[in-house]
Amino acid sequence: MFNSMFVDDVRDMLDFFRRSMDQFFNTLPMTISDGNETAFSPNFEAGWTDDKMSLRVVLPGVTEKDLKVTVQGNRLLVEGERKAPENFSANGYSYLAYGKFCRAIDLPDSVDLDKISCRLHDGVLDVEIPVKAEMKPRQIPVAAGETRKAIAA
Repeated sequence: MFNSMFVDDVRDMLDFFRRSMDQFFNTLPMTISDGNETAFSPNFEAGWTDDKMSLRVVLPGVTEKDLKVTVQGNRLLVEGERKAPENFSANGYSYLAYGKFCRAIDLPDSVDLDKISCRLHDGVLDVEIPVKAEMKPRQIPVAAGETRKAIAA
């Protein structure tokens, strides 16, 4: 009982530390490969099915003309700029970051990078990447053998 509580406390503390570090590093400016400084790195989530890998990048207020999605090696790069609204007050405060952004997502070897599709809607970029045919699960037939009687020990 004590060990279980201790492990849960340590796991919660490490998870809190990881989230704090993620939040800290997301607020630091970083540099894109062309030397431009970025203001933030957007959040994303990923999921799998047997047929595809799905990514969702949260980009509120970004239009498709302000967005660039590229693949370099096995890395998906989502770059662009979120512009401040025209009626945004210089004396106001926002929890949203404005300016240039970049998110690099490492992709596994099992996906087909030639068939990536992207769709931007409602401030969310949905990226679908099919799984290579040779990497999809396939059923292996099981043949029945002859029945044998058990040998007494």
